[in-house]
Amino acid sequence: MKLAVSELARVGVGFGTSGVRGKVDALSDRACFAYTLAFLEHLSRSSPGGPHTVALAHDLRPSSPRITAACAAAAHSLGWRVVFLGAIPTPALAHYAIQSGVPAIVITGSHIPFDRNGIKFYTAQGEILKADEAAIAGATVDLDDAAFDGDALRSPPALGPVEPAGRELYRRRYLGFFPAGMLGGRRIGVYQHSSVARDLLKELLAALGADVVPLGRTDTFVPVDTEAVSEADQLQARRWSAEHRLDAIVSTDGDADRPLVADERGTWLRGDVVGLLCAGFAGADVVVTPVSSNTAVERWGRFSRVERTRIGSPYVIEAMQQAVRGGARCVVGYEANGGFLVGSDLVRTGDRAAALAALPTRDAVLPILSVLALAAERSGPVSAVTADLPRRYTHSDRIQEFETARSRTLLDRLGDPAVLARFLAPVGTVAAVNRVDGVRVTLASGDVVHLRPSGNAPELRCYAESDAPEKARELCAWGLRQALASA
Repeated sequence: MKLAVSELARVGVGFGTSGVRGKVDALSDRACFAYTLAFLEHLSRSSPGGPHTVALAHDLRPSSPRITAACAAAAHSLGWRVVFLGAIPTPALAHYAIQSGVPAIVITGSHIPFDRNGIKFYTAQGEILKADEAAIAGATVDLDDAAFDGDALRSPPALGPVEPAGRELYRRRYLGFFPAGMLGGRRIGVYQHSSVARDLLKELLAALGADVVPLGRTDTFVPVDTEAVSEADQLQARRWSAEHRLDAIVSTDGDADRPLVADERGTWLRGDVVGLLCAGFAGADVVVTPVSSNTAVERWGRFSRVERTRIGSPYVIEAMQQAVRGGARCVVGYEANGGFLVGSDLVRTGDRAAALAALPTRDAVLPILSVLALAAERSGPVSAVTADLPRRYTHSDRIQEFETARSRTLLDRLGDPAVLARFLAPVGTVAAVNRVDGVRVTLASGDVVHLRPSGNAPELRCYAESDAPEKARELCAWGLRQALASA
C-alpha cells in the first residue's frame, strides 16, 4: 500500500521544532514505520551506496521501546542493519553516529508529557536540517499491509542486545576533556527523576572527583521542562540544598539534551545563562542562539559575532554550519533551554590542553560540567560564576493545552500594529517588533515580551526579559494572562 507521509498530519503526527512529534496513540507502529522508511530512503537517494546501517536508541518513556521496535522493523524491511544502543542520552546517540559514520534514530519526546512522544533523525554528520524534514514529510512510501494488524505490527522485532559503545564513547568524550579531580571537595546533588542520563551523569561527576548525592529517582516518567521549571521543583531544590549541604544540583530533561543547574542555594540557573557561561568557558568566537535567548550574550562583549535564528536546533545548526564555512575559528550554539551545540572542534589550552569534537545537536552534559568547572577554577560557589554577566534576566512559561491554531490566530491579530499597541499598553510602549519566530516586542523601557506557539505540543509560550528578575517573572505571567484573555 502506498502512503503519503504528509497524510499522517491528519492524526497529529508531524515535524515540530525539532523532530517528529505526536500523541502516543497517533504514533502508531504504521506511522513510525512510514517515517523511518521515508528517512532511510531519503538517505539512500542522497548517498547511494551508503553504509546501510542505522543506530537506534530511546529514552525512558513507557511508549519508547514499542516505537523503537517499529523503527527497527522498517529498517529491517529495507535490508538495513540495526545497531541498538539502548536507553542513552540523545547527544550520546548523535556522537556515536558521527564517530561511526552511520545515521541514527532516537525515540524521545524530550520534555513534553508522557502521553506524547517523538522521533529524531540524524545523518552521519549530525541532526537533520529543515530541508531534510521537508523531503521526509513529502515522501510517499510503500507499506506491506500483511505486516500489520490494523496500525500495529504483527511481529515487532525484539530489541537488543545493547551495543555499549554509544554510552562509552560519550562518557570518554567528557572524561578526556575535563581534568580528573576537578570537582574534588564539591558535594553535588543529581536530580535523577526519569532522565535517561541519571546514572551516567552520576558516574561522570564521581569520576571527576565530586561527592555525588542521588536525588528524586522515579520509575514514573516526569516531563521536566528546563524552560518552565515547576514551582514544586524550585521548592524541592532549595530543600535538598539545605538538607544535604550541597554545592550544586544538576539534572536534565528526559532525553538529556537540556540541562538544569542549581547553585548552592538551590536556585536554578536559567538555561540561556547556562548556555552563555558554557560559550564563555569554551572560548567561542561565534555564538549562534535563537531570538528567545537573553540579550546578555550581545552585551557581554566576549564574542566576535552573535547570530540570532528562529527557535529550533535545525536553525541553530544551519547557522553554525554557515559560520564554519565562512572560516570562523570556534563556533558554538545554545538555546534558551540551555541545550548546547558544538559546531567546530573545541580546544582548551593552558596547563592541560584538551580537545572536544564537534557535536551539532543539543547536549546537556557539556554545559553542566562547564558551569561546575568555572566554579571550581575560581574556587568559589556556583552562584558567583554569573557575577560578571550583564544584569539582564529572562523568564519563560507556557499555557498548556492551548491549541496551535488558537495561538496562530492570536499572533495574526497582533500583526496589526494598533492591536499590538493596545495589547501591550498596560506594560509599556512598543519600541521594536521582531517577527522571526512569533511576536517578540521590545518596549521603550528595554523590557521584552515574546509570544509564540510551541512547535512540540499544543502550548502557547511566553518569554520575558528585564533588568530585574522579579520584573521578568511579572512580565511573563502578565503576557500569558493577557494572551489567554485575548485569544
